[in-house]
Amino acid sequence: MQQSRSETQQQLWGSWTTMSNQVYSNPKVTQLMNSRVGQYLSGHPVLALSILFFCAMAAVPVGLFLGFAVVTAIMSAVGFVFFEGFLLFVSAIALLCVLSGLAVFSVMVSSIFTVFYITASSLVNYYYYHRPQLAKGEDDQQKNQDETPTDKMK
Repeated sequence: MQQSRSETQQQLWGSWTTMSNQVYSNPKVTQLMNSRVGQYLSGHPVLALSILFFCAMAAVPVGLFLGFAVVTAIMSAVGFVFFEGFLLFVSAIALLCVLSGLAVFSVMVSSIFTVFYITASSLVNYYYYHRPQLAKGEDDQQKNQDETPTDKMK
């Protein structure tokens, strides 16, 4: 049992060494490790591990926040379009109501003016129609008064 455990540990160590060599052979990792930050983190492995865990654990909340921000932006854009459409619909209905009210008002006013016109023209026609007859009737009365009773009998 002791031998199998040590063999397993050696295999794991060998695979770990191979994997770390592949990572360190990457040009970007090599550039980072040659910088001052990389050299400092190489000298302080606990700090490097803490930063690695922080970055790994912060990825989920940051990803959720960015997803929420993108969804909120999309929903606000779509909502803005629907809200603008709703406002246009309400304003179109309001305009329709105002124009309908104006049409009804103009029909009523024109009807009232038409009634006034017909009444005024009827009164004027009635007045001028009877006026000459009244004048003619007054002339007849004047003639009748000028005539003597004997003239009337003839």
